[in-house]
Amino acid sequence: MIFTTLGETEEIGASCHYLMADGSGILLDAGADPEKEGTASMPDLDRIADHPDWPVDHAVVTHGHHDHLGSLPMVVQRFPHVQVHMTSATRQLANILLPASARLQRRKVKEGSTTVDPLFDEDDVEASSYVYMAHPLENEFDLSGYNAGFEISGEFYDAGHVLGSVGVMVRFVDKGEQRNLFFTGDTGVQSQTIIPGASYPDEQVDILVLESTLGADPVAETVTRRSEEKRLGEALSTVLNRGGTVLMPVFALGRGQEMLALIDRYKKRGLIHQDVPVYTAGMMRAIADVYDKTRMSTPRLNEEFQVYGVPQQRLPRSESGLNEALKQPGIMCVGSGMMFEQTISNKIARQIVSNEKNGVFFVGYAREDSPGDLLIKARLEGKGTDVVLHPARGPQPVMCDVDKFRFSGHSHRRDLLKLVDKLRPSKIVLVHGEAKAKAWMAENIRFHHPDIEVHTPTPGQVLEL
Repeated sequence: MIFTTLGETEEIGASCHYLMADGSGILLDAGADPEKEGTASMPDLDRIADHPDWPVDHAVVTHGHHDHLGSLPMVVQRFPHVQVHMTSATRQLANILLPASARLQRRKVKEGSTTVDPLFDEDDVEASSYVYMAHPLENEFDLSGYNAGFEISGEFYDAGHVLGSVGVMVRFVDKGEQRNLFFTGDTGVQSQTIIPGASYPDEQVDILVLESTLGADPVAETVTRRSEEKRLGEALSTVLNRGGTVLMPVFALGRGQEMLALIDRYKKRGLIHQDVPVYTAGMMRAIADVYDKTRMSTPRLNEEFQVYGVPQQRLPRSESGLNEALKQPGIMCVGSGMMFEQTISNKIARQIVSNEKNGVFFVGYAREDSPGDLLIKARLEGKGTDVVLHPARGPQPVMCDVDKFRFSGHSHRRDLLKLVDKLRPSKIVLVHGEAKAKAWMAENIRFHHPDIEVHTPTPGQVLEL
């Protein structure tokens, strides 16, 4: 088997890996970097073109986040005979997320915020959707290629990350020997508010392709979800009781729905008054509908819970309506999670950060030097420190409460080490993590398991596994 990474390896960007086993070529994920545009956001598919003997027969999409799904229409265009595999929930989400990506690319060109041509349009998305194949969890499906000498199969396992997320087991024959590879995708061992923790194969794994997102985060392993839920509830109560607005920048898929479920829990416990309005907007609402429609057919902690069962109002679109909403205590649970310049969370933040009665509470990852990260750092320097959230607005003093809460859908590094203990692989390939994260993981795996062969590949490096 050969394995190579087509996306970035020194940061968390476009997730896309190529493996070839017994003449069959398989892409694992087809992501795009959400902070880049055009071809710069794409995995380097030319690396495959440089090898005429590398076919692309199948693509497996582990979940619907942009960094795992966002280049799928381009992959289908580039390799028109590819068969695309995902869960039914991810397919439903893709039918929302990819057209939205096409519209965003077109809008950015129209408004002049970019000169980069869109990679694909809505017609391209619709055309690519005809090759999507949905599979249930823990049911084998065919991954054999046109040139395969032996049957190759895949099997999905719940990844516990977001709705529809999976790890995939690939079983194949190599030099007459039956072998397997397990790709974790983004995986979460611990249960969230809606989604339960991941499940994994019972069999021993030969090759483990392991995410390492939180490998350089020593704090994550010391924090419990229960303690963070308590801390967030108290922080929300403090701001709302003094008449302030709470902005919760969230990722539209996953964190937004999980936070609504948590807010519902706070209200039922009396920590937040039942009448406090909760505002949501845009794609997050459409995704909530998919969560509700699939609640009986996908892993849930409580099948009866519905995201739309949580009372919520559509965020006012007009300037006057938004200003009116900001006059009363309320929670605005909107995208984007990192508060990029052209998003609604950035717009609201600019309106509330200089008023000390308000609060901005982050419940997910904010990449370094993103507006969200800059706001967090400014508040840590002290009340009144200036921050630039948007160049057009310029510096603003940060007077409101700003805090970060750990509700990651990723396993922390100690849980990942326990996963290594469970699966007992002979070889590990570390992916989807910054250089420090993968270095920590590699060092600790080698210390605890000196018999395991550990790889941290560079872009385009071809591993013979």
